[in-house]
Amino acid sequence: MAKSSSDPRDEVNAPLAHGALNLPLVTIDDYNNELRDKDGFVGDNANKKTFQQKLDDWRKRIRKVGDDPIGKTATEKLSKKKIDAILKGDDLEAAALVMGAVEDFAQDFADVIGKFLKDKRWGKTERIVVGGGFRRSHFGELAIARTMVILKAAGVDVEVVPIVHHPDEAGLIGAVHLMPRWMFKGHEAILAVDIGGTNVRAGVVQFGKDDVPNFADASVWESAIWRHADDEPSRTATIEKLAAMLRDLIGKAEKANLKPAPIIGIACPGIIKADGSIERGGQNLPGGNWESDSFNLPAALMKAIPEIGDDSTFVMMHNDAVVQGLSQIPFMNDVSRWAVLTIGTGLGNAHFTNREATKAR
Repeated sequence: MAKSSSDPRDEVNAPLAHGALNLPLVTIDDYNNELRDKDGFVGDNANKKTFQQKLDDWRKRIRKVGDDPIGKTATEKLSKKKIDAILKGDDLEAAALVMGAVEDFAQDFADVIGKFLKDKRWGKTERIVVGGGFRRSHFGELAIARTMVILKAAGVDVEVVPIVHHPDEAGLIGAVHLMPRWMFKGHEAILAVDIGGTNVRAGVVQFGKDDVPNFADASVWESAIWRHADDEPSRTATIEKLAAMLRDLIGKAEKANLKPAPIIGIACPGIIKADGSIERGGQNLPGGNWESDSFNLPAALMKAIPEIGDDSTFVMMHNDAVVQGLSQIPFMNDVSRWAVLTIGTGLGNAHFTNREATKAR
């Protein structure tokens, strides 16, 4: 089931909580929506693996009557850079083959979006922002644009656009919107973490100028990435490595006279409970058992890093698609209801309604 708010007014005056549905500038109408149809999870029709299958299907059909213009490299071994190079290269047949996969993926993606838009929590959606690793490619951006064309041709009036920030940075920058701005007073940055099924990223996010509304000029000052999928660590080892990454970033910030707030914002897959535990959706996280009743990631990090500067550490955690979507807030002043879809190993999703403060601040 999706996480949704039946009456957002219930949380307007609620204390700060992990996975909150009412944030300073938006109400989260829905996230981690596990929408299904007769074939299973709808999101399974629009992810990284789906595109690879489309491209592989085209290559198999071509091989039945001639040579594969892409060559002998297995489809799953083709990097985004390689596929982009093919698309922009001089071999028009190979480029056309990739375009065939882009078209097929866009058709399926448009169908997926259409099904999400039928959910009442996604009603009156004006814009859908697409993030995740897929967006970080030319063929991905073409697929996103083609998807919007298909939807509009079918009479669906919704914008489908790539997320503004680099997807890796968006998952960190969005953390500044998890808490009210007054909590950052006297500081210049926040520590942020984005935990995924393949990588862990940690960074220092600068707030930007005080007179710029909604953190529109927030940026990643320094970051580090660890591809844990290569190491297959235990859950305990993962926390230890993450804490070490954060300590290193804190040291770099202090050395540069950049004063980070004693706050860590975390983006993590799954449905996040108010106490910081993961209700479900964390099955792909390193080491497993992240949904255990005896494990709490924010508490574990506060224990590992009890202080930042001279103050006690405060941790706030939310769903990774939500956090990536929050990075888009400064660019959503012209709409009221919008959503984010993150295309990666799976299809992350979240839906937002701007609060009145969004345009005022």
